[in-house]
Amino acid sequence: MKLGILLLNFGEPEQPVIAEVVPFLERIFLLNADLEGHGADAARERAQQLATARAPGLIDEYEEIGGSPLHAQAREQAERLQDELRRRGHDALVLVGMQFTEPSIAEAVASAREAGVEHVVGLPLYPLCGPSTTMAALETFRAEIARQGWDVEVSEISGWHRHPDYIEFRAKAIRELLDEHDLELDATVKLVFSAHGTPIKYLDEGSRYDLYVKEFCASVASKLEVTDYVIGYQNHTNRPGVKWTQPDVDRVIEDIDAECVVVDPVSFMHEQSETLAELDRELRSDAEARGLRFFRVPIEHAAPVFISVLADLAEDLVLPDAVDRAGTQLKPCLCRATSATYCLNGDGVTG
Repeated sequence: MKLGILLLNFGEPEQPVIAEVVPFLERIFLLNADLEGHGADAARERAQQLATARAPGLIDEYEEIGGSPLHAQAREQAERLQDELRRRGHDALVLVGMQFTEPSIAEAVASAREAGVEHVVGLPLYPLCGPSTTMAALETFRAEIARQGWDVEVSEISGWHRHPDYIEFRAKAIRELLDEHDLELDATVKLVFSAHGTPIKYLDEGSRYDLYVKEFCASVASKLEVTDYVIGYQNHTNRPGVKWTQPDVDRVIEDIDAECVVVDPVSFMHEQSETLAELDRELRSDAEARGLRFFRVPIEHAAPVFISVLADLAEDLVLPDAVDRAGTQLKPCLCRATSATYCLNGDGVTG
Protein backbone atom coordinates (compact mmCIF):
# COMPACT_ATOMS: atom_id res chain seq x y z
CA MET A 1 0.00 0.00 0.00
CA LYS A 2 1.33 3.42 -0.92
CA LEU A 3 1.42 5.55 2.24
CA GLY A 4 1.25 9.33 2.13
CA ILE A 5 2.30 11.41 5.13
CA LEU A 6 1.36 15.09 5.01
CA LEU A 7 3.41 17.11 7.49
CA LEU A 8 1.02 19.94 8.30
CA ASN A 9 2.67 23.15 9.36
CA PHE A 10 2.06 26.83 10.03
CA GLY A 11 4.30 28.30 7.35
CA GLU A 12 6.07 31.64 7.12
CA PRO A 13 6.82 33.88 4.13
CA GLU A 14 10.18 32.98 2.62
CA GLN A 15 10.70 36.55 1.38
CA PRO A 16 10.21 39.61 3.63
CA VAL A 17 8.01 41.47 1.17
CA ILE A 18 4.50 42.93 1.39
CA ALA A 19 3.21 40.64 -1.37
CA GLU A 20 3.96 37.57 0.77
CA VAL A 21 3.59 38.89 4.30
CA VAL A 22 0.16 40.59 4.05
CA PRO A 23 -1.69 37.54 2.58
CA PHE A 24 0.01 35.33 5.20
CA LEU A 25 -1.24 37.55 8.02
CA GLU A 26 -4.71 37.92 6.51
CA ARG A 27 -5.15 34.14 6.50
CA ILE A 28 -4.11 33.93 10.16
CA PHE A 29 -6.40 36.73 11.30
CA LEU A 30 -9.31 35.37 9.28
CA LEU A 31 -8.92 31.91 10.80
CA ASN A 32 -9.23 33.43 14.27
CA ALA A 33 -11.97 35.93 13.39
CA ASP A 34 -14.36 34.45 15.96
CA LEU A 35 -12.20 35.99 18.70
CA GLU A 36 -13.95 39.28 17.94
CA GLY A 37 -17.30 37.85 16.84
CA HIS A 38 -17.49 39.53 13.42
CA GLY A 39 -19.65 38.28 10.55
CA ALA A 40 -18.02 36.95 7.39
CA ASP A 41 -17.72 40.24 5.48
CA ALA A 42 -16.65 42.22 8.53
CA ALA A 43 -14.17 39.48 9.44
CA ARG A 44 -12.45 39.71 6.07
CA GLU A 45 -12.24 43.48 6.31
CA ARG A 46 -10.91 43.25 9.86
CA ALA A 47 -8.32 40.63 8.82
CA GLN A 48 -7.07 42.94 6.08
CA GLN A 49 -6.89 45.84 8.53
CA LEU A 50 -4.94 43.85 11.12
CA ALA A 51 -2.62 42.37 8.50
CA THR A 52 -1.80 45.76 7.00
CA ALA A 53 -1.00 47.15 10.45
CA ARG A 54 1.17 44.19 11.50
CA ALA A 55 3.04 43.64 8.22
CA PRO A 56 5.74 46.36 8.48
CA GLY A 57 6.90 45.15 11.90
CA LEU A 58 6.96 41.52 10.80
CA ILE A 59 8.87 42.41 7.65
CA ASP A 60 11.45 44.15 9.82
CA GLU A 61 11.77 40.97 11.90
CA TYR A 62 12.28 38.81 8.82
CA GLU A 63 14.89 41.19 7.45
CA GLU A 64 16.75 41.17 10.78
CA ILE A 65 16.99 37.37 10.79
CA GLY A 66 17.81 37.11 7.10
CA GLY A 67 14.47 35.59 6.14
CA SER A 68 12.61 32.71 7.72
CA PRO A 69 14.31 29.29 7.52
CA LEU A 70 11.06 27.47 8.33
CA HIS A 71 10.31 26.24 4.81
CA ALA A 72 13.81 24.97 4.12
CA GLN A 73 13.84 23.11 7.43
CA ALA A 74 10.35 21.69 6.81
CA ARG A 75 11.45 20.35 3.43
CA GLU A 76 14.49 18.72 5.03
CA GLN A 77 12.28 17.09 7.67
CA ALA A 78 10.00 15.68 4.97
CA GLU A 79 12.92 14.28 2.97
CA ARG A 80 14.49 12.65 5.99
CA LEU A 81 11.20 11.22 7.24
CA GLN A 82 10.51 9.75 3.81
CA ASP A 83 13.96 8.16 3.81
CA GLU A 84 13.40 6.73 7.30
CA LEU A 85 9.99 5.26 6.48
CA ARG A 86 11.36 3.69 3.30
CA ARG A 87 14.28 2.29 5.29
CA ARG A 88 11.68 0.66 7.55
CA GLY A 89 10.10 -0.99 4.53
CA HIS A 90 7.18 1.35 3.77
CA ASP A 91 6.25 2.60 0.30
CA ALA A 92 5.98 6.14 1.62
CA LEU A 93 5.66 9.62 0.18
CA VAL A 94 6.10 12.55 2.59
CA LEU A 95 4.83 16.00 1.62
CA VAL A 96 4.67 19.40 3.34
CA GLY A 97 1.42 21.32 3.59
CA MET A 98 1.32 24.82 5.12
CA GLN A 99 -1.70 26.41 6.78
CA PHE A 100 -0.91 29.98 5.78
CA THR A 101 1.67 29.93 2.98
CA GLU A 102 2.61 27.85 -0.04
CA PRO A 103 2.77 24.92 -0.53
CA SER A 104 -0.72 24.86 0.96
CA ILE A 105 -2.44 21.88 2.50
CA ALA A 106 -4.67 21.84 -0.59
CA GLU A 107 -1.60 21.52 -2.82
CA ALA A 108 -0.17 18.75 -0.66
CA VAL A 109 -3.44 16.79 -0.82
CA ALA A 110 -3.54 17.19 -4.61
CA SER A 111 0.07 16.02 -4.93
CA ALA A 112 -0.57 12.95 -2.78
CA ARG A 113 -3.63 12.07 -4.85
CA GLU A 114 -1.74 12.49 -8.12
CA ALA A 115 1.04 10.23 -6.79
CA GLY A 116 -1.41 7.38 -6.22
CA VAL A 117 -1.37 7.40 -2.41
CA GLU A 118 -3.76 4.80 -1.00
CA HIS A 119 -3.62 5.73 2.70
CA VAL A 120 -3.06 9.38 3.56
CA VAL A 121 -2.07 10.53 7.05
CA GLY A 122 -2.31 14.09 8.32
CA LEU A 123 0.48 14.69 10.84
CA PRO A 124 0.63 18.26 12.22
CA LEU A 125 4.11 19.26 13.38
CA TYR A 126 2.65 20.60 16.61
CA PRO A 127 3.37 18.19 19.48
CA LEU A 128 1.23 20.31 21.85
CA CYS A 129 -2.32 20.05 20.55
CA GLY A 130 -4.02 23.44 20.12
CA PRO A 131 -7.13 24.77 18.37
CA SER A 132 -5.59 27.17 15.83
CA THR A 133 -2.66 24.87 15.08
CA THR A 134 -3.34 21.12 15.32
CA MET A 135 -7.12 21.21 15.11
CA ALA A 136 -7.31 23.86 12.40
CA ALA A 137 -4.66 22.09 10.29
CA LEU A 138 -6.52 18.78 10.50
CA GLU A 139 -9.83 20.47 9.67
CA THR A 140 -8.29 21.94 6.52
CA PHE A 141 -6.66 18.61 5.66
CA ARG A 142 -9.96 16.71 5.88
CA ALA A 143 -11.93 19.47 4.13
CA GLU A 144 -9.52 19.49 1.19
CA ILE A 145 -9.78 15.73 0.74
CA ALA A 146 -13.58 16.08 0.59
CA ARG A 147 -13.45 19.15 -1.67
CA GLN A 148 -11.21 17.39 -4.13
CA GLY A 149 -13.52 14.35 -4.15
CA TRP A 150 -10.73 11.97 -3.20
CA ASP A 151 -11.91 8.53 -2.09
CA VAL A 152 -8.94 7.41 0.02
CA GLU A 153 -8.25 5.87 3.42
CA VAL A 154 -7.61 8.76 5.82
CA SER A 155 -5.95 8.89 9.23
CA GLU A 156 -5.03 11.82 11.45
CA ILE A 157 -2.55 12.25 14.29
CA SER A 158 -3.07 15.08 16.76
CA GLY A 159 -1.11 15.60 20.01
CA TRP A 160 2.13 13.66 20.44
CA HIS A 161 4.15 15.50 23.10
CA ARG A 162 4.14 12.39 25.33
CA HIS A 163 6.34 10.31 23.07
CA PRO A 164 9.14 9.24 25.47
CA ASP A 165 11.89 9.67 22.90
CA TYR A 166 10.65 13.17 22.10
CA ILE A 167 10.70 14.15 25.78
CA GLU A 168 14.25 12.84 26.12
CA PHE A 169 15.25 14.58 22.87
CA ARG A 170 14.19 17.96 24.21
CA ALA A 171 15.81 17.33 27.60
CA LYS A 172 19.06 16.29 25.89
CA ALA A 173 19.16 19.56 23.94
CA ILE A 174 18.98 21.48 27.23
CA ARG A 175 21.70 19.31 28.79
CA GLU A 176 23.98 19.90 25.83
CA LEU A 177 23.55 23.67 26.05
CA LEU A 178 24.28 23.60 29.78
CA ASP A 179 27.41 21.51 29.23
CA GLU A 180 28.59 23.72 26.37
CA HIS A 181 28.47 26.83 28.57
CA ASP A 182 29.48 25.14 31.84
CA LEU A 183 26.15 25.90 33.49
CA GLU A 184 24.10 24.14 36.14
CA LEU A 185 20.42 24.73 36.84
CA ASP A 186 20.45 26.14 40.36
CA ALA A 187 19.34 29.20 42.31
CA THR A 188 21.19 31.52 39.94
CA VAL A 189 20.56 29.75 36.62
CA LYS A 190 16.85 29.38 35.87
CA LEU A 191 15.16 27.28 33.23
CA VAL A 192 12.41 29.10 31.33
CA PHE A 193 10.09 27.16 29.04
CA SER A 194 8.69 29.49 26.38
CA ALA A 195 5.47 28.21 24.78
CA HIS A 196 3.42 29.78 22.00
CA GLY A 197 0.44 31.50 23.60
CA THR A 198 -3.23 30.97 22.83
CA PRO A 199 -6.34 33.09 23.50
CA ILE A 200 -8.11 32.26 26.77
CA LYS A 201 -11.35 31.98 24.81
CA TYR A 202 -10.12 28.72 23.28
CA LEU A 203 -9.31 27.31 26.73
CA ASP A 204 -12.75 28.31 27.99
CA GLU A 205 -14.23 26.43 25.03
CA GLY A 206 -12.46 23.23 26.04
CA SER A 207 -8.94 23.27 24.62
CA ARG A 208 -6.45 21.51 26.89
CA TYR A 209 -3.48 23.29 25.33
CA ASP A 210 -2.31 24.98 28.53
CA LEU A 211 -2.54 21.68 30.42
CA TYR A 212 -0.48 19.94 27.73
CA VAL A 213 2.15 22.68 27.99
CA LYS A 214 2.39 22.23 31.75
CA GLU A 215 2.49 18.45 31.47
CA PHE A 216 5.21 18.47 28.84
CA CYS A 217 7.39 20.99 30.67
CA ALA A 218 7.08 18.93 33.86
CA SER A 219 8.14 15.81 31.93
CA VAL A 220 11.23 17.50 30.49
CA ALA A 221 12.12 19.04 33.85
CA SER A 222 11.83 15.62 35.47
CA LYS A 223 14.34 14.24 32.98
CA LEU A 224 16.68 17.05 34.01
CA GLU A 225 15.96 16.36 37.70
CA VAL A 226 14.90 19.95 38.36
CA THR A 227 11.76 21.32 39.96
CA ASP A 228 12.59 25.03 39.85
CA TYR A 229 11.52 26.24 36.42
CA VAL A 230 9.12 28.80 34.93
CA ILE A 231 6.70 28.67 32.00
CA GLY A 232 6.06 31.80 29.94
CA TYR A 233 3.94 32.34 26.84
CA GLN A 234 4.79 34.09 23.59
CA ASN A 235 1.47 35.88 23.10
CA HIS A 236 0.51 37.76 19.94
CA THR A 237 -1.87 40.41 21.22
CA ASN A 238 -2.86 42.03 17.94
CA ARG A 239 -6.56 42.22 18.80
CA PRO A 240 -7.42 44.67 21.61
CA GLY A 241 -9.49 43.12 24.37
CA VAL A 242 -8.57 39.49 23.61
CA LYS A 243 -7.05 37.80 26.68
CA TRP A 244 -4.15 35.39 26.20
CA THR A 245 -2.39 32.76 28.29
CA GLN A 246 -0.32 34.07 31.16
CA PRO A 247 2.32 34.88 32.16
CA ASP A 248 3.86 36.55 29.12
CA VAL A 249 7.42 35.32 28.73
CA ASP A 250 8.72 38.89 28.75
CA ARG A 251 7.05 39.41 32.14
CA VAL A 252 8.75 36.23 33.35
CA ILE A 253 12.13 37.68 32.38
CA GLU A 254 11.22 40.99 34.00
CA ASP A 255 10.35 39.34 37.33
CA ILE A 256 12.70 36.36 37.52
CA ASP A 257 15.16 36.09 40.41
CA ALA A 258 18.31 34.80 38.72
CA GLU A 259 21.65 35.75 37.24
CA CYS A 260 21.18 33.68 34.09
CA VAL A 261 18.25 32.26 32.13
CA VAL A 262 18.15 29.24 29.84
CA VAL A 263 15.14 29.50 27.51
CA ASP A 264 13.67 26.46 25.75
CA PRO A 265 11.08 27.20 23.01
CA VAL A 266 8.90 24.16 23.64
CA SER A 267 6.24 24.81 20.96
CA PHE A 268 8.54 25.02 17.96
CA MET A 269 9.90 22.35 15.61
CA HIS A 270 11.88 24.77 13.43
CA GLU A 271 13.85 27.93 13.77
CA GLN A 272 11.55 30.74 12.70
CA SER A 273 10.63 34.31 13.58
CA GLU A 274 9.32 33.31 17.00
CA THR A 275 12.70 31.88 17.95
CA LEU A 276 15.17 33.96 15.95
CA ALA A 277 13.47 37.34 16.43
CA GLU A 278 11.12 37.17 19.43
CA LEU A 279 13.50 35.17 21.62
CA ASP A 280 17.03 35.67 20.30
CA ARG A 281 16.62 39.40 19.76
CA GLU A 282 13.69 40.83 21.71
CA LEU A 283 13.72 38.60 24.79
CA ARG A 284 17.51 38.54 24.91
CA SER A 285 17.51 42.35 24.88
CA ASP A 286 15.04 42.40 27.78
CA ALA A 287 17.15 39.94 29.75
CA GLU A 288 20.44 41.70 29.14
CA ALA A 289 18.89 45.05 30.07
CA ARG A 290 18.29 43.49 33.50
CA GLY A 291 21.89 42.25 33.64
CA LEU A 292 20.91 38.61 33.04
CA ARG A 293 22.98 36.22 30.97
CA PHE A 294 20.73 34.75 28.29
CA PHE A 295 20.95 31.37 26.55
CA ARG A 296 18.40 29.89 24.18
CA VAL A 297 18.17 26.17 23.43
CA PRO A 298 18.49 25.60 19.66
CA ILE A 299 15.95 23.50 17.75
CA GLU A 300 17.51 20.44 16.14
CA HIS A 301 14.83 20.16 13.47
CA ALA A 302 16.39 17.25 11.56
CA ALA A 303 18.08 15.28 14.34
CA PRO A 304 17.84 11.52 13.67
CA VAL A 305 15.98 10.86 16.93
CA PHE A 306 13.36 13.50 16.07
CA ILE A 307 12.84 12.04 12.60
CA SER A 308 12.56 8.62 14.24
CA VAL A 309 9.80 9.95 16.53
CA LEU A 310 7.81 11.14 13.52
CA ALA A 311 8.35 7.78 11.83
CA ASP A 312 7.15 5.99 14.97
CA LEU A 313 3.93 8.00 14.94
CA ALA A 314 3.19 7.18 11.33
CA GLU A 315 4.22 3.55 11.63
CA ASP A 316 2.32 2.88 14.85
CA LEU A 317 -0.79 4.26 13.17
CA VAL A 318 -0.66 2.17 10.01
CA LEU A 319 0.78 -0.99 11.63
CA PRO A 320 -0.71 -1.00 15.16
CA ASP A 321 -0.23 -4.77 15.63
CA ALA A 322 3.25 -4.96 14.19
CA VAL A 323 5.07 -2.46 16.40
CA ASP A 324 5.55 -2.61 20.18
CA ARG A 325 7.24 0.47 21.61
CA ALA A 326 6.58 1.55 25.19
CA GLY A 327 4.77 4.87 25.46
CA THR A 328 3.93 5.26 21.78
CA GLN A 329 0.54 3.56 21.57
CA LEU A 330 -1.87 5.89 19.81
CA LYS A 331 -5.35 6.28 21.27
CA PRO A 332 -8.58 7.88 20.01
CA CYS A 333 -8.23 11.65 20.23
CA LEU A 334 -10.23 13.52 22.89
CA CYS A 335 -9.80 16.95 21.29
CA ARG A 336 -10.96 15.85 17.84
CA ALA A 337 -13.51 13.07 18.20
CA THR A 338 -13.48 11.43 14.78
CA SER A 339 -13.06 7.73 14.12
CA ALA A 340 -9.82 8.36 12.23
CA THR A 341 -8.02 10.73 14.65
CA TYR A 342 -5.46 9.38 17.13
CA CYS A 343 -3.00 10.84 19.59
CA LEU A 344 -0.86 10.08 22.64
CA ASN A 345 -3.16 12.12 24.92
CA GLY A 346 -6.24 9.95 24.67
CA ASP A 347 -6.39 9.07 28.36
CA GLY A 348 -6.48 12.72 29.44
CA VAL A 349 -3.90 14.95 31.11
CA THR A 350 -1.69 13.26 33.68
CA GLY A 351 0.29 16.22 35.05
